[in-house]
Amino acid sequence: MADIFDAYALADAWDEMFERPGEVRTAYEPVLAALQPIEPGELRFRADQMARAFTDRGVTYAFAGEERPWPLDLVPRILDALEWDFIQRGVSQRVRALEAYLADAYGPCRAFEDGVVPWRLLLGSAHFHRAAHGVEPPGGVRIHVAGIDLVRDEAGDFRVLEDNVRVPSGVSYVIENRRAMTRVFPSLFDGQHVVPVDGYPARLLAALRAAAPAGTSDPRVVVLTPGPSNAAYFEHALLARLMGVQLVEGHDLVCRNNRVWMRTTKGEVPVHVVYRRLDDDFLDPLHFRPDSVIGCPGIMTAAVAGRVTLANAVGNGIADDKLLYTYVPDLIRYYLGEEPILPNVESYRPDEPGQLEAVLDQIDRLVVKPVDGAGGQGIVIGPKADAKTLEKTRRAVAADPRGFIAQRPVALSTSPTLAGERMAPRHIDLRPFAVNDGNEVWVLPGGLTRVALQEGNLIVNSSQGGGSKDTWVLAEGPTETPAALPSDGAPPPVAPRQLGPDAASAGVAQEGAQQQ
Repeated sequence: MADIFDAYALADAWDEMFERPGEVRTAYEPVLAALQPIEPGELRFRADQMARAFTDRGVTYAFAGEERPWPLDLVPRILDALEWDFIQRGVSQRVRALEAYLADAYGPCRAFEDGVVPWRLLLGSAHFHRAAHGVEPPGGVRIHVAGIDLVRDEAGDFRVLEDNVRVPSGVSYVIENRRAMTRVFPSLFDGQHVVPVDGYPARLLAALRAAAPAGTSDPRVVVLTPGPSNAAYFEHALLARLMGVQLVEGHDLVCRNNRVWMRTTKGEVPVHVVYRRLDDDFLDPLHFRPDSVIGCPGIMTAAVAGRVTLANAVGNGIADDKLLYTYVPDLIRYYLGEEPILPNVESYRPDEPGQLEAVLDQIDRLVVKPVDGAGGQGIVIGPKADAKTLEKTRRAVAADPRGFIAQRPVALSTSPTLAGERMAPRHIDLRPFAVNDGNEVWVLPGGLTRVALQEGNLIVNSSQGGGSKDTWVLAEGPTETPAALPSDGAPPPVAPRQLGPDAASAGVAQEGAQQQ
């Protein structure tokens, strides 16, 4: 083995690369062969080179108040064709079930009447918006983009950790990770048939155009961003550029007579689909938070009238409520008549009789999560928490059982990760991204593998100091050349902006834009 693996000791978890000490899994054999001749110092140099390239391209993220280059590890995470087939079928099934739930919850509520899920689950959700009730989106699609977080457990089985169907972020890093790896470490790809990821923007644009209101012959799509101060602004700008559509902020749009228009230097032009990257609460001050200065007044009224499509739909937060997560296997059986392909992690519902006591009694052996948390915020890992934290969590759960779920701790699988000039096991997860065009739920081959860079840490979110890996899906044969982006015409230039008295407050409001 190369020197970088000399001190590599398997953790108490499934290792993605090694079956046992010194015995590499078949899919990783070419990668190990490419890494073995390389000196540790050379690997460190390449990692630093990649960080500089990310900084130059603006591929950064905010951590502890500091803008840092996106952390990409040099060792890819590899999934063979059979594994990926299983994952994409499971993710597609889950998205279809969540779509059915959203249509039901904002419509006839059959699942509640039939006792599959309790009414309190809907009415007690902070993300239930009455303004979305009765809205019939084109093609019945509310989840145009989903990010389903998966982990591999101690036995090597994939499980769903949580669902993200509001404004899931991170796909830009999938694209950028692949670009960086092919430039900085091209020898890793020798002899490997890795499925490309650069077809995502074309798939997304096609799905957004398909979501346009009925009767629209040439739909205009825009990406609505909270602005440059948002942590995911790089992704907003990248996707808009790769799709060939306009990136706009709320004040670039105006609503009149239930129509949405975009201001340009050539006058106003109609907008038919808004891929919005800000949270419901900040989208429309006439319907939600009246102090929002980053939304567009009247855009929700236009959506209710069927004159514009919002992607993802308003109100989707009820479907990634972590308490609903515990019911998704039942929803799959109820709506689809199928058995779940991807299982959940074993979970407790503290709001149910008997389960609250069970959670409080063994809180030091469970993972406790707030039901509306995002980015790893508020998670307490019982076995790693101190007595003060556990007591505080116990009181919080007892006071608001509906606000939390508890799960069995899962020893997330590990993958060799460059730590200094050697390899060390670090815990990882996987976020596949799914695009729904109304006819098919397509899953981007690979997705975003996130890495907990600190030894023993189980929190992989970048906002908590996590990193990433390029995720390879191996094809059974030669890979196909991705289709070119469809032409939608050159987007008209946006009119110059004037900074008004609300500019300062806009920067503050952007902090409230939800990023999952």
